[in-house]
Amino acid sequence: MSDFAIFQTGGKQYRVSTGDIIKVEKLDATGDVTFDHVLMIGNRVGTPTIDGASVVATVVEQKRGDKVLVFKKKRRQNYRRTHGHRQFITVLKIKEIKG
Repeated sequence: MSDFAIFQTGGKQYRVSTGDIIKVEKLDATGDVTFDHVLMIGNRVGTPTIDGASVVATVVEQKRGDKVLVFKKKRRQNYRRTHGHRQFITVLKIKEIKG
């Protein structure tokens, strides 16, 4: 068993160890999720991925992230616009790293 793994999902890369809790882009899943796009396990680096490697995680909850405010202003024009956005996220707990 390795110390850590780096995998990719939702266009982002995550460095995880067994037992970690991470937040990723929304996944339409419940129960266990398997990620096959593993880029690195310990000292082994894939080209670009490691064949046969996977990261198994359990979905803890589906929720929305913190609000991000976007404020636009043009000086001396009395122009002000505020927009908010909350991204849907999935909270995962890493069960095991197979490599």
